[in-house]
Amino acid sequence: MADQDFLMLGSWIAASLRSATPLLIVMLGETLTQRTGVINLGVEGEMLVGACVGFAVAATTGNPSLGLFAGAIAGATLSMVHSGLVLGARANQIGSGLAVWMIGLGLTSYFGRIFVGAEVAPFLPLGVHLPNSPAFVRAILDQVTWTAPATLAIAIVAGFWLYRTRTGLSWRTVGESSDVARALGIQPVWVRFQAILVGGLFAGLGGAILSVDYTQTWAQDMTKGKGLVATGLVIVARWNPFLVIPTALLFGLSETSVLKLQAGGVAISPSLLATVPYLFAIAVVVFAQAQGRRHTAMPADLNAIFRMH
Repeated sequence: MADQDFLMLGSWIAASLRSATPLLIVMLGETLTQRTGVINLGVEGEMLVGACVGFAVAATTGNPSLGLFAGAIAGATLSMVHSGLVLGARANQIGSGLAVWMIGLGLTSYFGRIFVGAEVAPFLPLGVHLPNSPAFVRAILDQVTWTAPATLAIAIVAGFWLYRTRTGLSWRTVGESSDVARALGIQPVWVRFQAILVGGLFAGLGGAILSVDYTQTWAQDMTKGKGLVATGLVIVARWNPFLVIPTALLFGLSETSVLKLQAGGVAISPSLLATVPYLFAIAVVVFAQAQGRRHTAMPADLNAIFRMH
C-alpha cells in the first residue's frame, strides 16, 4: 500500500509538472519583459498564435520539435506589433496589449478551424530513455517529456543571466529608470524591443508546448486565459526568474488537483471546478500584494504605467 501511495505521489508530481510547463515559459518571458519596464497583456494572443501555428506545423510535417520552433517564431512575430505600437507610436501599453490579444484570437479562430480534430506525433516520455530507473522516478518520467526539464533549465539560466551578467544589469537598469540608463550609454528603446521579442518568443513557445506536447490537440481559444494568468503571476514571482519556477508549479498543482477531482467523480459542476486554478491565482496575487505592500520588487518604470495623473 505504501508503494502504491508512493507511485501515486510520483504521478501527481509528473502531472503538475506537465501542466505547469507551458505557463512557466510564458511567465519567464513576461518576467524578462517587465524587468525592462514594459507590460504586455498581448502574451495571451501570442500564446494562442504559438499554439495554433505550432500545432499546424507539427500536424503537417509530423515533426513536433519543428512545431515548437514554428510556434515560438509565430509568437515573436506577433510581439513585434506590440513593440511597434508601444516603442514606435508610444501607444498605451495596456491598450496595445489588448489589441495584440484580440489580433491573436481572431487570426487563430479563423485559420485554425481546419486543424480542429487533427493529430500530432507526440514526444516520447523520458522514461523510454531510462528504463531501469527506480519505480518512483519512472512514475514521473513516464509522463514527462523533455520540454519540462528544458523549461526549468531555461528559467535557471535566465535567472543567472539577469542577475550575474552585464547585459542583465542593463535590462534591470532600463526597468528602473530609462533616463539613468540613457545617461549610462544604454539605449532603452533597443533593450525594450529585445525584451518584448523575447517575451513573445517564450509566449509562442509556451502555446506550442500546450498544443503539441501537453494536450496534443488544437481548439479555438484553447489557452483559456493562461497568458493573462502568467502576466498576473509575475507579481507573485517578484519579477524574479528563479521564483517563476515554484509559482508556476503551484498553479500546475492546482490545475492537476481539479483534473484529479473530476476524474474521481466529485459531485461538483465541472464548469465550477475549472475555475479553481484561476481563483487560486487571484488569491495568490492578492496575498502577494498584501505582503509586499511596504516593499515591492516592481521595476520603477513599470510602476509608472499604473500611476494616476
